Amino acid sequence: MKKRIVIVIGILAVVLIAAVLLSLSWGTYQMSISEILQTLIGNGSKVQATTIFSLRLPRIAVAILVGIALSTAGCILQSVTKNELAEPGIIGINAGAALAVVLVIATSTTSYYSQLGDWAIYLMPFAGIFGALVAAIAIYVLSYRKGISPTRLILIGIGVNAGLNAVITLFQLTLSKGDYNQALTWISGSLWGSSWQFFWLIVPIIGIFFAWTLLESRSLDILDLGDELATGLGIRVEATRRKFLFFAVALAAASTAVAGNVAFLGLLGPHLGRRLVGPVHRRLIPTAGLISAIIILFADTISRNLFSPIEIPVGITISIVGVPYFIYLMLKMKE
Repeated sequence: MKKRIVIVIGILAVVLIAAVLLSLSWGTYQMSISEILQTLIGNGSKVQATTIFSLRLPRIAVAILVGIALSTAGCILQSVTKNELAEPGIIGINAGAALAVVLVIATSTTSYYSQLGDWAIYLMPFAGIFGALVAAIAIYVLSYRKGISPTRLILIGIGVNAGLNAVITLFQLTLSKGDYNQALTWISGSLWGSSWQFFWLIVPIIGIFFAWTLLESRSLDILDLGDELATGLGIRVEATRRKFLFFAVALAAASTAVAGNVAFLGLLGPHLGRRLVGPVHRRLIPTAGLISAIIILFADTISRNLFSPIEIPVGITISIVGVPYFIYLMLKMKE
């Protein structure tokens, strides 16, 4: 089993490097692999250096962090709810964060979000966490009946998600043209405008909660065994569930703060990772993170180049894959 895991991680790492190189090379300004490598070691032209270090590399770094954060949140939610369809984009956590961040953007500028002031940029992840936390608390309270029923939590989460998206749509109707475009970008999920400022903004939040989840991953394994057995093994089930729900909220909110509402990424990574390395979370979480990072990188590269100069939001490209897979999982569960 250990040999299989090493092979899987090795292959995924190679694919991730290939995705990074493709993203660096493919664009309005094309670059060869040799030009990229020369630029990375400081021997490129001024145009090449600007393209790599100021435009493409920060976008790639943000995309990888978003993939890791959403896949980890998906792993947590699927264990906490005991439902393999759970992920932050489906049960309303992303929508809560997106609504809060859109409000910050709309009140900060009438231009595009690349023109946000420093105070607004630093406020975004905290606004996202607040919005996601409010949504998560609402879902938890509405789902609680002498304990949490996983099925009830999922259904209420889907309802809250629909309600929040309706509020966002109503809010859009009152916006100016510039604000409307910003809101639409965030709702769809996009990495447009990503910068090193965004990267350094979210890397501490995602790094802390990813590491914390990994360190306490054994508790997630025990939760998978069922509430009664988990209690017998010394786990305070409701307290542990609330703690991990907060971890999922923080991770999803941080990613939504810089990339908008990217759905299905927290579903695809954990499911594919579980097929490759099994359900043990200390192996699953890093594997799912690599898979989701690869998916979002390929999706973003395609999104910004397929109809260039028009850029498709990356969330739409991922949904094209995610929706059929979600339907497949539902049909599989029905059987």
